[in-house]
Amino acid sequence: MELNLKKPIVFFDLETTGVDVVKDRIVEISYLKVYPNGKEEQKTQRINPEMHIPEQSTAIHGITDDDVKDCPLFKDYAKNLAKILEGADLGGFNSNKFDIPLLAEEFLRVGVDFDFHKRRFIDVQVIFHKMERRTLSAAYKFYCGKELEGAHGAAADTKATYEVLKAQLDMYKDADYEDVHGTIQKPVVNDIEKLSEFSSHNKNVDFAGRIVLNDKGVEVFNFGKYKGVPVTEVFKKDPGYYGWMLKSDFPLYTKKILTQIKLREITDK
Repeated sequence: MELNLKKPIVFFDLETTGVDVVKDRIVEISYLKVYPNGKEEQKTQRINPEMHIPEQSTAIHGITDDDVKDCPLFKDYAKNLAKILEGADLGGFNSNKFDIPLLAEEFLRVGVDFDFHKRRFIDVQVIFHKMERRTLSAAYKFYCGKELEGAHGAAADTKATYEVLKAQLDMYKDADYEDVHGTIQKPVVNDIEKLSEFSSHNKNVDFAGRIVLNDKGVEVFNFGKYKGVPVTEVFKKDPGYYGWMLKSDFPLYTKKILTQIKLREITDK
């Protein structure tokens, strides 16, 4: 089943120096941009992360320090990438938990204020795990009936993710599923907004999930001693908590959202 698109969607995959959103860096990005008319554009770009690529990471994606020493820095590629992503929704495999948060950090580090909130996110892994609970290679075998050659290579993973989503739409177009509340749902429909909602685990305000929306649509902390407490309420009763978070090892995007809430609170007074 082909995607029902009103605007382009960019499927992308990152290869990185590690899995720490705050400390690690991109070494390769591959994207597949799909337009409403079915046109496809694909490109892979390696990036010099300006740090050593650990051997355990190289063992996964095969990229070494020598492979990227002459490649552009992310700061030199960021504006071009932002233009590619502008006006498009985003798709990936485990992208909501890793690729998008890390990409947001990289943009902020180099001063490119890319607005992620203007687009929908489709995480094919979430759909897969809710319906079948396996890995990308298994998903490709299960949905597409093919072995995934070149797994853990950004280009192969990106193309496979796109193909898996289309196959999911075919397989689950008539499938019901039971959500966490025991309610029977028809989740997998060919609509980007609804797919985005279905492929989200939580109503995150920041990508790392440190701040989420509660059932009333209020921003609350999702960790620590103030878990479940509205952010603005914490600001009032523990003013130093905001400063502590800004000085601590939280993602830049989390700090950006926190500051937006703080400024909104001051403006609304």
